[in-house]
Amino acid sequence: MNSSCVDKWKPVFAMLGVNLALAVNNVLLKKVLNQGMSYLMIITYRQTISTIFLIPIAYFYERKGWNSLRGSLVWGLFFSALLGATLSQYFFLVGLKYTSATYSCAFINIVPVVTFIVALPFRLEKVNLKKISGKAKVLGTLIGVGGSLVLALYKGIPLINSTKYQNSVVEKAKHGTKDWVVGSLFLFGGSTMWSSWFVIQARIGNKFPFQYSSTAILSFFSAVQSAILCLIVDRNISQWILKGPLEISSVIYAGIVGSGLCYVVMSWCLKQRGPVFTSAFSPFIQIFVAVFDVSLLHEEINLGSILGSIIVIAGMYILLWGKSKEATESEDQCDCNVKNVPNADGEKGTDSNLNLPLPVTVPNPAVSVTCSTNHP
Repeated sequence: MNSSCVDKWKPVFAMLGVNLALAVNNVLLKKVLNQGMSYLMIITYRQTISTIFLIPIAYFYERKGWNSLRGSLVWGLFFSALLGATLSQYFFLVGLKYTSATYSCAFINIVPVVTFIVALPFRLEKVNLKKISGKAKVLGTLIGVGGSLVLALYKGIPLINSTKYQNSVVEKAKHGTKDWVVGSLFLFGGSTMWSSWFVIQARIGNKFPFQYSSTAILSFFSAVQSAILCLIVDRNISQWILKGPLEISSVIYAGIVGSGLCYVVMSWCLKQRGPVFTSAFSPFIQIFVAVFDVSLLHEEINLGSILGSIIVIAGMYILLWGKSKEATESEDQCDCNVKNVPNADGEKGTDSNLNLPLPVTVPNPAVSVTCSTNHP
């Protein structure tokens, strides 16, 4: 396997690893939430641990790049932490408490679609309805939104309902519908903020391409924000004491892996392939969690979750196909432009003596491709 092929597949394997790690993270957090651990306390501890873990690494590898850190970037990282770490995690954890790990991860499937919608005003994405690619992107977005509505409004019958699930099913039936709707609203809010983080962090990464430092600063801001919110919401000091090995190990794992390494890898993938590509791997969290959820947490899997997930994933991949088609169209247009440039003999074609900057074309479904002979 040559180096170019390895480089091409690195982001893919990186995002698969990230989603597996996040799936384990979600299952652990569901268990400690069921034991009564505070949402904001989880975020505060995990972001504090993430900060402590990443600062030495950032100092060792990236301290020379700290000179490029400006006030505008610091403010950008502050809002990135608020949306992508503090509030998104809080909304997600509340939604996780009211629903199940599998369902909450099914809702995350809408993140690529919402990311595409959020990226449009920032001109990180474009739509040309005169082309098939533009129509596919719009169609995929609409299908994804429809799937999210199915997830939120239709629960359906449990597909797994053996004797060991009976007690949980009966208990949830007493107040399940109301909790499911409330949990869905929180999950949708968290997914929207998570999508916004992909867009904001992608822009920050273009100006400050230091993943460890960026994630360490983001984790620090999130830890401070979460601690302040936690003290405002609940001033009971006893809540800050971790009880038992499960809470301690879950918080440490969430801090080092869930909020530390995963954010670093995602920031790198954002720089390599863009926000939509990075968020497109979200459905794999649901696949991994479903296995853990059924075998370890004994949660039911409902028909609504399956149908909604299928619709959302279908819409997402129609959207990604549109992006891939758009990249191919842009590449062909760039090749056409280069061929039409007159060479030194007055003939159309390429001429190495012209020393013209070549256009950058990345035939990837998640990267906005700019075709212009004015850009290197």
